[in-house]
Amino acid sequence: MSEYRDSLGAVLHLHRCDRTDVLVGALGALLRTPPEDPFTPEVIAVPSRGVERWIAQSLSIVLGAGHGRGDGVCANVEFPSPARLVRDVAATCCGIAPDEDPWAEPRLVWTVLAVMDDCGQEPWCAALGRHLSGERGERRRVAVAQRLARLFGSYGAQRPSLVRDWAAGGYTDGAGAPLADDLRWQAEFWRRLRERIAVASPAERLGAVRDRLALEPQAVSLPGRLSVIGATRLAADEVHVLAALAEHRDVHLWLPHPSPVLWERIAATGSAAGRRRADPTALLARHPLLASLARDARELQLALAAEPRDTDEALPTGGRPAAADHSADRTADGSTATPGTRATLLTALQADLRADREPDGTVVVADGDVSIQVHACHGAPRQVEVLREVVLGALADDPTLEPRHIVVMCPDIDAYAPLVTAAFGGPGHAGTGRHPGHAIRIRLADRSLRRTNPVLSVLDRLLTLAQSRLTASEVLDLAAMPPVRRRFDFDDDDLSRLRDWVRGSGVRWGLDAAARAPYGLATVRAHTWEWGLDRLLLGVAMDADGLPLVGGTLPVDEVASTAAGLAGRFAEFIDRIARAGANLTRTHPARAWCDILVATLEDLAAPAPEEPWQLENACDQIADALQDGGDTDLDPAGVRALLEDRLRGRPTRANFRTGDLTFATLVPMRSVPHRMICVLGLDDGAFPRHPLPDGDDVLARDPLTGERDLAAEDRQLLLDAVLAARERLVLLYSGADPRTGATRPPAVPLGELLDVLDATGRRADRSALREHLVVHHPLQPFDPRNFTDPFPISFDGSAAAAARAMVAP
Repeated sequence: MSEYRDSLGAVLHLHRCDRTDVLVGALGALLRTPPEDPFTPEVIAVPSRGVERWIAQSLSIVLGAGHGRGDGVCANVEFPSPARLVRDVAATCCGIAPDEDPWAEPRLVWTVLAVMDDCGQEPWCAALGRHLSGERGERRRVAVAQRLARLFGSYGAQRPSLVRDWAAGGYTDGAGAPLADDLRWQAEFWRRLRERIAVASPAERLGAVRDRLALEPQAVSLPGRLSVIGATRLAADEVHVLAALAEHRDVHLWLPHPSPVLWERIAATGSAAGRRRADPTALLARHPLLASLARDARELQLALAAEPRDTDEALPTGGRPAAADHSADRTADGSTATPGTRATLLTALQADLRADREPDGTVVVADGDVSIQVHACHGAPRQVEVLREVVLGALADDPTLEPRHIVVMCPDIDAYAPLVTAAFGGPGHAGTGRHPGHAIRIRLADRSLRRTNPVLSVLDRLLTLAQSRLTASEVLDLAAMPPVRRRFDFDDDDLSRLRDWVRGSGVRWGLDAAARAPYGLATVRAHTWEWGLDRLLLGVAMDADGLPLVGGTLPVDEVASTAAGLAGRFAEFIDRIARAGANLTRTHPARAWCDILVATLEDLAAPAPEEPWQLENACDQIADALQDGGDTDLDPAGVRALLEDRLRGRPTRANFRTGDLTFATLVPMRSVPHRMICVLGLDDGAFPRHPLPDGDDVLARDPLTGERDLAAEDRQLLLDAVLAARERLVLLYSGADPRTGATRPPAVPLGELLDVLDATGRRADRSALREHLVVHHPLQPFDPRNFTDPFPISFDGSAAAAARAMVAP
């Protein structure tokens, strides 16, 4: 443990280890000492809901064992995120209700919109005014406001000195350098924003928070003991507020750090946070993966080094001092061992990382070592199929391994979820019958709301259709969505018949002739929905023998009189789309948009009888996104932009560690140990994230250490996964184009990992390790190579039958 003190005497108790299970065990030992008031809740800040679920389950075991029982209870514990904890403390100390803070991003967007409207034509704001001019600029008005609100929030959290300088009338970047000429407008814009809000921004409150907590520690209703666990990055305002809380409370930071040796080496330099380009610790790591993947963890240490330290002890790993020489872990054949496990390539890699030791190639990898597997596949669908067979194989090889011991992570869960459902069966489904001994139940976690709530998916589709041409395929796809089918009582046969009718009636696009006016076709009524419906309904009403023209309209002769009910329901469906389109294509005040969207959903979507919460949840999301807008005028593009954030993934703890095989993004289960960890989608260009450079981001021009970088964050997540795997690490990527067969490289971090593994050890026959680690799979699951040596990988009985047929005479 290390203690960080500042000049006012604040102490942050810092505990670090390369294994998070050791950190949780030490946290449990600390919590065995109850507070003076038994009803006082413990506060443990966690980075994600998945980590929260794991810690709660682990603490129940640790606390039960501490009382001589094999089980226990983890209750009366609050698990906020570090950002939420800090935001609530800062607001409360300044007399602001946390949920009513005008600087919170959802509320700030509306004020930014108002300032944009007031200042867009002023000379100092000419760059922003040009960007928002014209019809296209009007459509991106709300998106620009959201972007500015996000930028200003990032400035206050990551570089508070920047905001304080702007508040004082300055034009610097907060780190001693002047603002670039093309960014100076932001300082003036922020001052206009501050003047309109008339409440100190979060960055301006930090000094007041420190003073208030020093004089009145009970100003916030927090217990005398706080913990933050699992963080690999803390923003500047979070470190500041935690230090302020530590003046009169015990604040414990439980930090996973990949290498205690690297920590000591960095600490010996005495370096603190500064410009990233001048960071003297950037080249200190000796292990290549620590140098390329561990920047977030290294820079967090520099951020904490701003507080002078007293002592420095790390929690031991496996009973050994973390700073000890891990060469003792190496066995006679050069492999490494962790107490209680056999030596494998994975344990060798982890030992080298802990010791920050450069790979020396002395590890001899046994033929049966499958602790690290890399699978190159033909595209994402094949990755999921191969993963299924690898998981089934692992379960078959080890009877003690269960689905709850395995976690699958991927950069984009929404993209892979349909593929996972197709390969494994739906969530909670008890397997696919491919292996009789192991029925795999799966759980898809932290998906976006539009995926988990079908009514919200309908809303998203409607907002898209409002800006489209209403083609025949788009409208029929909407009719096939489950909530819409339920509202209009469409079954599968009905949908098939509707497709035939639409094709036979000649509908192509456009609601009516007026809807084609923007395309210069306002006089062409043919092939619109109005024209096609006239033909369809005439076909229902008239005799099929010798159908005449009626008012220039030819009836469709494929409609039986018995289908009149379906035709009427379909006509009602199109009529309601027309009503919705009349509202969703215009500009309305934000308050009116709430009523319009709710009414549109009630017209077109019906939740399942057993799940009425879906419509209620959709209405709540609409209200939360728009209720603060008042009379602010919004166009459809603005409404969709406001709802977009609401429809993103928001994981809850309920979908993690349920006993099923869990699929999630990389973030929620970071650092959580599992016997087997699989990572899908490590494709070049898809991982790590490389967002387009934001020319308006002041912090990105010349970043300081500790400031957020998405690419570095993804690299840290991969390193966390490598260290969290206890027995097996399975990595999959698209190594070949599924159409042409052309070879594709892995993601750069995966390529770096393969280079390190090549340098770490060798096979007994001295052949290169990469040739055996990377398995290149055939394109088809029924390829005979899936069922023959050297790796009979597939458990798919139908694919095996197809393979036998392929090789039969």
